[in-house]
This record gives sequence, structure tokens and C-alpha cells, in this order.
Amino acid sequence: MTTEKPNVIFVIGAPGAGKGTQCDRISKNYNYDHLSVGDLLREETDNSHSDLGRQIQETMQNGSLVSSEIICKLIENAMRKNGREKYLIDGFPRDMENIDEWKKSMSDKVILQCVLVFDCDEKVSIDRCMKRGQDSGRADDNEETLKKRIATFKESTEPTIEYYEKKNLIKRVDATHDVEKVYQDVQNVMKKILDQQNNSK
Repeated sequence: MTTEKPNVIFVIGAPGAGKGTQCDRISKNYNYDHLSVGDLLREETDNSHSDLGRQIQETMQNGSLVSSEIICKLIENAMRKNGREKYLIDGFPRDMENIDEWKKSMSDKVILQCVLVFDCDEKVSIDRCMKRGQDSGRADDNEETLKKRIATFKESTEPTIEYYEKKNLIKRVDATHDVEKVYQDVQNVMKKILDQQNNSK
């Protein structure tokens, strides 16, 4: 990591909310490093020399969730390796356990600027994922599985959103619109964050 504390934005959104697309744009236009928790897990399990990767693989094969401790460790390792000043952490936190571990191991090492929430209703989420499934052949993108994933997402992330709302850190974006309109709203959020940052200097 850099000698100064890096700035961090958490990014939360249901499957099909378009987080990845918007994160790519923020990353490119605002110079944030995009860390996707899903990608970090996949990269670690693909590394045949990684004991942590083998541990993650065994956990996932057993149908269990990877521990918050491991996820925070992967995020910290990626930050140390990249050495950037600004990070988007996509797909985190997923539940209150993630937050508890983050507070314990990471909160004093970074500045959390905000939690960007992409709001998307179930029908739009499912339609987008089904289309993506047709294009990519992803087996998990069938309607029944998607409904379960969206229900699980809502159940586990609602308390995290409430937690950060009390700290005035939630920034909501209506993700049901097309990509360009959503990005306009994202730009408005980013402008406010940057203004706050400049005013606090």
C-alpha cells in the first residue's frame, strides 16, 4: 500500500445491476483501481502455488461461504501489490460478518469514502442475467437460480446498507436505467465525493 491511507469505495448491487460495467467506467475516468471480490477469489484458486487458494477451493467445493477473514486478506494483499491511492471494492461487504472483519483488520488502514449501492428491481436483474447467460453460456444464469441469488443478496446485504446509512455513507444509484443514464448518475455521485474530499483538505 502507499504510505498515505488509500481511499476506498465499496460497491454493492444485486446480480444484473451492472456493477462491473459501471466500475470499469469509474476506474477509467476517475483513476480508481477496480478490485472485484469474485475475481480475487478466482485468481487465488487458479494459483496452483497458493495454500490460501487451495483452502478457498475446498471451502467453495463444500458449498460453504469463504470466510470474511480470507476475503479481507485477499483485498489487503491486492492493495499492497497494486500500491494505488484509490480503490473500488466490488461485491463487498456482503453481510455484517464482512463488516465486522473489515473493522477489525482494515478500517484503520484505509479511508472509506462511501458505499455505492446500485438499486435494481428483480425483474430487470433477471432479464439482464438471462440475456448475459445466453451470450456467455453461464449455467448459473437460469431464472430459478437467479431468484434464489437475488433473495440471498437482499437478505444478507440489507443490514449492511442500514449500517452504513446510519453513518451517512450510502450513495444510491437507480440501476434500472440504460448504461449511459446510470453512468450520468454515477458521475453526479463521484462529483460530490470529490468535492467533499477537496473541501476536507
